[in-house]
Amino acid sequence: MPHGVPSLDDLGRDLLRVPVARRVVCLAVPFLVAALFFVFAARGWWIPALLCTMVLSFITYGSVSHDLVHRNLGLPPWINEPLLAAIELLTFRSGHAYRWTHLHHHARPMSADDIEGAAAAMSWWRALLDGITLQPRLWAAALRHRGPHRPWSIVEAAAIIVMLAFATRHLALGVYAVLLIAGSWIFPFTTSYLVHDPHGVDELSQTRLFRGRMLSLVAFEHLYHLEHHLFPQVPHQRWPELARRLDPFFESHGVRAVRLFF
Repeated sequence: MPHGVPSLDDLGRDLLRVPVARRVVCLAVPFLVAALFFVFAARGWWIPALLCTMVLSFITYGSVSHDLVHRNLGLPPWINEPLLAAIELLTFRSGHAYRWTHLHHHARPMSADDIEGAAAAMSWWRALLDGITLQPRLWAAALRHRGPHRPWSIVEAAAIIVMLAFATRHLALGVYAVLLIAGSWIFPFTTSYLVHDPHGVDELSQTRLFRGRMLSLVAFEHLYHLEHHLFPQVPHQRWPELARRLDPFFESHGVRAVRLFF
């Protein structure tokens, strides 16, 4: 933690709390959106079906699954772990491989073995290409290390293979698989290249600060990457409030924010 960052006690531990109803909705939405894809596809409504896959990619990797990775929703392990597996499997990804590599990214950001953060040091076009092989590489990296994530990762990989086998036999499922797998290719660009500075010397300079109404609208209140690195235990629903409470600290330390117009 950089020097002078206020503690969570200073900021308020209410930032860790999310109402039960909001948690239930948050966890149910990925399954609902996935089901809607097949409802729309069955009717030949391919544009709203496409939008469903875009929404699903956004709300899983960037928020719902992300909270389950950090165990931020206050769920017991016997609920949290199957939900992490199931929600990421909706998008043909391994939730527990995601956990291992993401927590490693937090522990050793911008290090030589930080697979998730590697795209920050690439050109923009290489960061886009990096996404094509990212998920298999995350899975392989997770398997190389012992831990409770490894059995889960193996089972999830087997489930993905079975799902892909079914996808070759059913048009709607095949389209769904292609769209979601291709959608994950942009992750290194959006979650590493855009938000990190590989030349930074600490967390305040390695991770960019974003502010402004335009960026909030474009990112649906999800561009709080610096705040998340400083306080990974805070669930995504509370990021805007966390940012507001941290603003005086950022201002006093001269952390300049990236803005888009206003």
